[in-house]
Amino acid sequence: MLFNSIHFFLFFIIVTLGYFSLGLKGRLYLLLFASCYFYMVFRPIYILILFFTIVIDYYAGIYIEKSEGKNRKILLVVSLISNIGILAYFKYFNFLNQNLTNLLGIFKIENDILFLEILLPIGLSFHTFQAMSYTIEVYRGKQKAEQHFGVYALYVMFYPQLVAGPIERPQNILPQLKTLQKYNWENVKSGLTLMAWGLFKKVVIADRLALFVDFAYNNPSEKNGLTLLIATFFYTFQIYCDFSGYSDIAIGSARVMGYDLMENFKSPYFSKSISEFWRRWHISLSSWFRDYLYIPLGGNRNGFVKQYLALFLVFMASGLWHGAKWTFIVWGSLHGIYLVLAAIRNKFIPNINLPKSKISDVFQMLITFIIVMLTWVFFRASGLFDAKQILGNIAQIKLSDSIPNIMNNNELVFSFSLIFLLLMKDKFYFYWNTKSNLKFGILFFGLLISSYFLGVFTNQQFIYFQF
Repeated sequence: MLFNSIHFFLFFIIVTLGYFSLGLKGRLYLLLFASCYFYMVFRPIYILILFFTIVIDYYAGIYIEKSEGKNRKILLVVSLISNIGILAYFKYFNFLNQNLTNLLGIFKIENDILFLEILLPIGLSFHTFQAMSYTIEVYRGKQKAEQHFGVYALYVMFYPQLVAGPIERPQNILPQLKTLQKYNWENVKSGLTLMAWGLFKKVVIADRLALFVDFAYNNPSEKNGLTLLIATFFYTFQIYCDFSGYSDIAIGSARVMGYDLMENFKSPYFSKSISEFWRRWHISLSSWFRDYLYIPLGGNRNGFVKQYLALFLVFMASGLWHGAKWTFIVWGSLHGIYLVLAAIRNKFIPNINLPKSKISDVFQMLITFIIVMLTWVFFRASGLFDAKQILGNIAQIKLSDSIPNIMNNNELVFSFSLIFLLLMKDKFYFYWNTKSNLKFGILFFGLLISSYFLGVFTNQQFIYFQF
């Protein structure tokens, strides 16, 4: 079910009204049923995959807590293999098979392994990582095993963040699910406003920018450098508004019911370094890789060479997590290289840091933004050849390059104005002040009306649904 649809609008109203009319037990089963329905709207049969992993991880958590010694580790490994195995089967099998075919082709050997004709379940990477965090935390002794199957199932399937996060930890969500959340008008106002802002970012900004981006990135060899540069600039904000818009609606819809989800974005394009960017962008995923991959690989404990290798491997894995394509792996690897180079510079040449000033801050933000923007080319391009073509054309930009009429001048100016509005909102980052009912009404209905009249309604899925 798409957040930017009438279907979800009606679903949210019915579920929320029903939620506040029930007691704790009734709310649990209502949300569990609603979450199942929410997911099954996409492709009903895939609910069985979720059910399979939920059953395994539920019992794994209970027996891990009861077991000692090697048995604990065996149970954890069984749980992790089950989750990673399903993810690998649906998401990476054809990718690995294709690369094997290419490799064997070099030696003129045929690959007899058949390709799978399956669709990737929506949000598989998100709920897989959330499920894995539960069993790992139980194994580490930082989380008690959940005894109530329904509560655990809802932890994995909670509809606001089921498909595209934030990727939550059990310590945050499980206690909230077992507590009767009281109706709070301030939470309702704040949550609804955040949802309206997320919808505005998606349908007014992201989907409008997508029109130009999709045109430019389709057959990029036929587009000039200026067109591709504008498209890449637009995509930088399209993906931010698309993904952070989803997070806003997820966090807002949960807040209306009294639940507190973790913050997932914090003005990432005002970062002064790549490391700061990753502390502000997709925070739930960055912290997941830090806690469950980077630190287990040694983190900062085993000397700078192993630390840099671990850092690079984590970001290469992050690229692979996003998609079974070499473009994603290159995207993640580039961020890993940037971070390693920055770490080497800070360790061995610390004195080249610029003096603190507003000018140096702006300069560092601009450099970081350009690096991130150009790296997004690999994320958006359909293949490595196209990414090379796009970057090559941008490098050969000419003053005589013309802009295609996919957008007229007024639409281009409006698009740039929306980006400016977004940056101003992020620059003066704050939670919406909705203490005043009058201000709340003006802001909330103003965003809804603006979304209706200015939005681009093409039923375009959120970009991160594919992951």
